[in-house]
Amino acid sequence: MRNKGEYQIKPLSANDIDAVIEIDRIGSGVSRRGYFEKRLVAATQRPKDYIYVGLHSQGDLQGFAFAKLVDGEFGTSGASASLDAIGIKSDQTHQGLGQLLLDAIKEVLAHKQVGTLTSQVAWQNKSMMNFLVSAGFKLSPRLVLTRSTQEIPPTLEEEVTEDGIEEIDYSSPTSDDFAALSRDKVPVRSMSEMDLPKIISIDRANTGVDRHDYYTQKLHESLHESGVRVSLTAELESYPVRFIMAQVDFGEFGRTGTEAVMDSIGVDPGYHDQGVGSALMSQLIANLSILRVETVRTEINWNDTGLIRYFDNVGFTPAQRLTLSLDL
Repeated sequence: MRNKGEYQIKPLSANDIDAVIEIDRIGSGVSRRGYFEKRLVAATQRPKDYIYVGLHSQGDLQGFAFAKLVDGEFGTSGASASLDAIGIKSDQTHQGLGQLLLDAIKEVLAHKQVGTLTSQVAWQNKSMMNFLVSAGFKLSPRLVLTRSTQEIPPTLEEEVTEDGIEEIDYSSPTSDDFAALSRDKVPVRSMSEMDLPKIISIDRANTGVDRHDYYTQKLHESLHESGVRVSLTAELESYPVRFIMAQVDFGEFGRTGTEAVMDSIGVDPGYHDQGVGSALMSQLIANLSILRVETVRTEINWNDTGLIRYFDNVGFTPAQRLTLSLDL
């Protein structure tokens, strides 16, 4: 707990949730009760993974900030943190309160020996952009990609895999197999707790690093903290060979949010070029469409050409968002 003159900064509690939701609703125009309720529960259950602070004056909440510690998010390596949400009461803006909250976040991160704080912002959001830039954030070498949940055409599914090698169709040219969606050929199911060892093994085979803690946390988030379970596993010969981890949070009145976030994807190196990537992405898009989720978003390194080509071939395009980072 810290005091800055008339303001007091301390961890948020369940008693603050209504004020947090109202501040966010006025600032964003959308009520995200489900999102903040789940995030606060997760933060209180696993305080080492989250930072959640509120700025109070005379007993009233004037602003809040949420950050999450990550190690491997979106395929990156190394400990960092993501500034997920920050808000100030509309009548308290331009008084330096956002900087007070950010300083509190940075102080905790320094204690946890975290070296980088990242955030995403829509490039049209000038006020948030100005705030982050003035706080020292710089453009990150990461690309934000997005895609609508319109069905992936079969012509896209048969083109190129994420490693840039064209997939060969061995089916008879006289059949109608070319029109079948690849997800009908490759079994795809919802991810479960039992998939964790294989997910870790697939990631280790691709990265050379054992990220057990990261994927344990991500699987828990996907199965228990996401508004709806949408993470998927693809199988060949009854064996998990590829996975996608994604989250959809609740928005106003408990409805599914309009955007899903996909932050982890992996394929067994022994099962490239068998249409598994197309099948998994096709099923994810189909599931999100049924849930009336409008878009799915992800983030990748600007020079990861293989992954960029894969996402390009399943219909992703650059999003109108920027990734910023701050070296602490």
